[in-house]
Amino acid sequence: MNSTSTCDWCDAHKSTAQGPQELRVLALPWRSYGARATFSGPAVTVQALDDNSEVKRWLESPGEGRVLVVDGHGSMRRALLGGNMAASAARQGWAGVLVCAAVRDVAELALADVGIFALGTVPLPTERRGQGLSQIPVRLGGVTVLPGDLIVADADGVIALPPAFSTGPSMAAGAAS
Repeated sequence: MNSTSTCDWCDAHKSTAQGPQELRVLALPWRSYGARATFSGPAVTVQALDDNSEVKRWLESPGEGRVLVVDGHGSMRRALLGGNMAASAARQGWAGVLVCAAVRDVAELALADVGIFALGTVPLPTERRGQGLSQIPVRLGGVTVLPGDLIVADADGVIALPPAFSTGPSMAAGAAS
């Protein structure tokens, strides 16, 4: 997947940023927890409030370089990702996990060879009740992310782009002219 920085993407698309078919900035207070400080890949979306059943199901399946985008409604009551699932994500080949909620097992997350961005930590795990939805549009910080969108995350932030942008900012900007 393209390794161009979020700043390069934003520089190339600043005049059209935030439209539904354009670059979207997920302006939330993300913190990096995984061994990879940068990651990118096509989005697989999950909506889950204090129940990580769908998160676990996806992270135990082949990731194929994708990014699991979890809309946890910003909840800090229960951790939607912990050390065991992070290790599974790394084994299964996920590029990253973006959790709009809390995570736990920070020391274990730091050892997992996968990108992990979340809003914060809480030690309390979820109770799995089989709830949650997958592969639907999700909203993180007021921004819609669709299944298949390209997610790019680094120290400067997180962006989502339509799949057509996967060629990189220089080529996409050239194609748009």
